[in-house]
Amino acid sequence: MNKLDGKVALVTGGTSGIGLATAKRFVAEGAYVFITGRRQPELDAAVEEIGKNVTGVQSDVSKLADLDRLFDTIKQKQGHLDVIFANAGGGELAPLGSITEEHFDKTFNTNVKGLLFTVQKALPLLPDGASIILNASITSIKGTPAFSVYSATKAAVRSFARNWTLDLKEHHIRVNAISPGVVPTPGYDHLGLSDEQLKEFVDSQAVTIPLGRVGTPDEIAKAVVFLASDDSSFVNGIELFVDGGMAQI
Repeated sequence: MNKLDGKVALVTGGTSGIGLATAKRFVAEGAYVFITGRRQPELDAAVEEIGKNVTGVQSDVSKLADLDRLFDTIKQKQGHLDVIFANAGGGELAPLGSITEEHFDKTFNTNVKGLLFTVQKALPLLPDGASIILNASITSIKGTPAFSVYSATKAAVRSFARNWTLDLKEHHIRVNAISPGVVPTPGYDHLGLSDEQLKEFVDSQAVTIPLGRVGTPDEIAKAVVFLASDDSSFVNGIELFVDGGMAQI
């Protein structure tokens, strides 16, 4: 029996990287999945790659009207949601002294505002016992040069998990955060680094990881499946680090 048989799931930011890998895992485990992405061509390609039991909805989580349209679509097609993986997010490097209002607003609008309203607007569709997984980061507890704004958003995400666990306890809805370590994805292309600089960054990070390597999107996806399924039925309010030990030593 698959871990998510008969479940309906939403993965925001599901067109590449961790989101796409998780959507694939969800479908493989028996779920019907809705994925979102801001760009229609990438969304169409992801839906084709997943292949079955998936609907793509063009949506920018920082735009509340897009979220309303997303949940209207889910309500019409499936009527409810059992699992939310609030994954959409990103960041760019900006050292203190060079942070602009545009940089701050863009990062917080997607990673904090977008995530908050994704979950809040989904609540009417969530039955008792649903599972919410928030994508945080090891930057919630570790300092990274030139990454303070992104890191602050992920600390906020971790705080959301703690508080929403209490807000939703009467409905037995579990809220957990997953914090990936260094996991190269297409999102890394937006850090503002050249290909050579990006390779140097990834290599420099790998030597600080006890397992001696960086992670893969599928390794994160398998952990998200655990938090989405009944395997984690007594796991609530945690931050699950999937980082090869990087933030644990």
